[in-house]
Amino acid sequence: MKYLKLIRYKNILMIGGMQYALRYGLILPILSHYEVSPVLSHLRFALVVLSTLLLAAAGYIINDYFDIRIDRINKPNKVLIGRHIARRTALFLHVLLTMLGILVGLFIAYVARKEIYALMYIAVPVLLWYYSTTFKRHIVIGNLVISFLTGIVVLLVVSIEFAMLTKVYGEQILRTEACSTAWFYTTGFAIFAFLSNFIREIIKDTEDVKGDKTVGCKTLPIALGIKLTKVFVLVLEGISLLAMWGIYFYVDKFSSIPFALPYYIIGLTLPHALLIYKLIKANRSVDYHQVSNLSKLVILMGIIFILLVGQMF
Repeated sequence: MKYLKLIRYKNILMIGGMQYALRYGLILPILSHYEVSPVLSHLRFALVVLSTLLLAAAGYIINDYFDIRIDRINKPNKVLIGRHIARRTALFLHVLLTMLGILVGLFIAYVARKEIYALMYIAVPVLLWYYSTTFKRHIVIGNLVISFLTGIVVLLVVSIEFAMLTKVYGEQILRTEACSTAWFYTTGFAIFAFLSNFIREIIKDTEDVKGDKTVGCKTLPIALGIKLTKVFVLVLEGISLLAMWGIYFYVDKFSSIPFALPYYIIGLTLPHALLIYKLIKANRSVDYHQVSNLSKLVILMGIIFILLVGQMF
């Protein structure tokens, strides 16, 4: 169980679930609607997800490895490395998972004939390493890096799908309505994932101020103060809600989705409203931890909504 906690198995399951929901709940229904037969096999898509999860797990391990001092202050009862898992073991697991993730990713790049994927699978572990050692200690940079990678995880699903389709149908498949529709909705979810994760990262920084300040980190709450950081997050939440409802009224087909309006109100808007309320009231680390958990709920409800959007096709 300690190793599952080390790789943040709940987050890992959410990442994998999001990729599967995107392909099987949204992209494949879109392809079926436009009578395009998918080329990417179930096994090879599973390898795409596996490579993502391996690199994510490796990233969580190396983050904990370099955060031992911070975690001993912020969450002393949850420290695993150096207490329940030897530092050497943790580093070995990080290297092992990273190498496996890169190898699987390079295989995917070879199959898709996309050199850019090979570069991506090599660059991501480097970014995660520098995030853990450097980026997260600077104002906003670390938050943006992780949020950017979260968006990439979403876009990878549609990108690999059409890379494989291009091999069979040629580049004309990229000019079809099936392609533009799939990219439109997937990009929307990528923006949602980026913004939701960015908000969550800032909330986590607010929760961890004590430890971060001790080791000299310059996160947003330390640089601006708690009050201004809360205002910043509230503005982002407002933008997120406006964008969400703007898309609902912009996309006419949304009204044809069964239970779309009730889900928008109960499943999407209510968690946002509760997060905003809890954030305004928060003044202790434990309060911000609750807000952070609510931000996870917002992301989860967004993932479930993918399956509803797929019902349009």
